[in-house]
Amino acid sequence: MTALTTSLGILGAAEAGGGAMPIVFLHGVGSDKSVWAPQLAHFGKSRRAVAFDYPGYGESEPAPGGTSRDDYAAAIFAGMDALGIDKAHICGLSLGGVVAIAMHALAPERCASLILADTFAVHPDGPGIYARSLAASTDLRALAEARVDFLLAPGALDDVRSEVIETMAAIDPAAYRIGAEAVWLADQSDRAAAIDVPTLVIVGEADQPTPPELSRELAALIPGAELATIPGAGHISNLERPAEFDRLVEECIANG
Repeated sequence: MTALTTSLGILGAAEAGGGAMPIVFLHGVGSDKSVWAPQLAHFGKSRRAVAFDYPGYGESEPAPGGTSRDDYAAAIFAGMDALGIDKAHICGLSLGGVVAIAMHALAPERCASLILADTFAVHPDGPGIYARSLAASTDLRALAEARVDFLLAPGALDDVRSEVIETMAAIDPAAYRIGAEAVWLADQSDRAAAIDVPTLVIVGEADQPTPPELSRELAALIPGAELATIPGAGHISNLERPAEFDRLVEECIANG
């Protein structure tokens, strides 16, 4: 793990491997780059794999003023620039999927493909979730402990539950509030319909915050998108079912 100096400030990053077209991983609002450790270990065996922190998260410095989903996208591109990555497969979960769609809208030529996991173009209860997130953001440990069973599928491993709680508890509340606005108030239906790179939409069968129906709607918006459901996974499907998640992503990017 390292802190990169980019044109837009200090950005936290973790990477592994080298060789084929890189893959970039983008975390959710209640997480940081550490959630992608299983994927860095897997994909680092065959290509360069990088996970970034958003501004204000993990090892990244806070951005001045507010931070929109487009600002997050610009920060990730700045991080890619700092690592000499011109183009990559972009894999985002939840907020990360929202940011991935924004990245394609800003610079489609830099996206080899998109993997959009447990996310959406627009959430029907987005404003309500945002309001509840703001109200609970003063104590993120309490929020994490209250929400962990909502985020994970029944029967999730104890170490996965602990990791989710500890990671969310460590987030700066101000950064969390900015991230919550970026994800839950997003409406990127027009942007999704304009995606013109190979796209895989993944969803956990038991995802409660972003139910499978939202992934079906997202996949239907994107020309040629494929949809895959992971049995036994909740909202954090890459952490709950890493082997199945990795297999699906591997099949998507095998030729790139």
